[in-house]
Amino acid sequence: MPPRARAILPGGGGVSQKRRLAIVGLLYFVEGFPYGISHGVWPVYYRTHAASLESVGLLSGLNLAWSLKFLWSPLVGAWGSAQRWVAGALCVMAAALVALGSEDAATISLLAWATLIVFCVASATQDIAIDAYTIGLVPRGEEGPANSARITTYRLGLVSAGGVLLLIAGPIGWPATFALAALVLLVLAGVVSRTPRAEPPSAQRSLDPRPAFRTWFSRSGALGVLGFVLLYRLADLAMAPMLPPFWVDRGIALSRIALVSNTLGPMATVAGAVSGGIYITRNGIGRSLFVLGALALLPNLGYATVAALPALGHPGVYAASVVESFCVGLASAAFLACLMRICEREHAAVQYACLSALYALPGTFTGAVSGWVAHRVGYASYFAATALLGLPAYAFLPWVRSWVRDDPSPSSPGKGER
Repeated sequence: MPPRARAILPGGGGVSQKRRLAIVGLLYFVEGFPYGISHGVWPVYYRTHAASLESVGLLSGLNLAWSLKFLWSPLVGAWGSAQRWVAGALCVMAAALVALGSEDAATISLLAWATLIVFCVASATQDIAIDAYTIGLVPRGEEGPANSARITTYRLGLVSAGGVLLLIAGPIGWPATFALAALVLLVLAGVVSRTPRAEPPSAQRSLDPRPAFRTWFSRSGALGVLGFVLLYRLADLAMAPMLPPFWVDRGIALSRIALVSNTLGPMATVAGAVSGGIYITRNGIGRSLFVLGALALLPNLGYATVAALPALGHPGVYAASVVESFCVGLASAAFLACLMRICEREHAAVQYACLSALYALPGTFTGAVSGWVAHRVGYASYFAATALLGLPAYAFLPWVRSWVRDDPSPSSPGKGER
């Protein structure tokens, strides 16, 4: 174990901005890699092994691991360092992948479901530690650049998982692919263990989550903010589970899926995240949530058009994928900046875990039935319907704007928040 790096003070004190962004980038690559496996690789893996569309849709139920992570978030905040939690979770996920590679993929057995659940719970646990650490590291006013770095490296993690693993699965086979992914997770565990430690605020060390809830809900408009968090990304979350099977059913080869959806797509998301970070810095979080969120609804209609017009062929699917990825980057930059701003640093582990879990919860239920609905109404109608799911969030935006205005960014005080 290397000697401890100098202490990181609240708000990143004692560490330069360049190093803060590098640490954030590393941690979110680590967060993105296993998520890319569970959301980018597994649907393709099971669909190419003739698993039913309903079974592939049920994989979205695994998102409950992220939706329920607030239940054990106080434990993560109170016991041990973020590095130990992340490294331990990565080791558990590596073991789960090795076990999964020995299972028959034509049907998802009970043992396979148990393995998938263990993997996702470990992934959600590392996310708690990473998110709380990041909120304590990044000072107010630096959310834009931090989230650009965060989304960029997160998507690089997705590329490394969803893109590279799908590319090599054909030549070397799925068991070897999962074994290689497990090795990558173990290497990442070693790298994370060398990052600087940070002492969490004393309030974060408590196993009692009630103070975190009490202080958050004591603020005016808390229920409105909660409604916004629940609904803002629902359109994207409802559409996403059906994209991999849509590509497979259109006859697109694994290598093309890897190249366009899981490689070029994340690159477009990075471009969107960087553009979103610049827009947030110049216009503020409140205005960015409105403008960038509205743009994020367009890809749902784009995919509906491509599904309804088969004559557009594979190029139409590729174009829809790139546009969708770019717009997701825009909206994610605004939404993540919002979540960081409305969390209190001293209760970051609990509050951020709860908010990020709640944001994913509606998508978990819509995703679980997505295969059933798409099978009956068709891809085009399903994608078009998901676009409507993003509209109700805007009714709650005034409460969010009042919260982010309470603590304006020093780099753009009040701009765009009026």
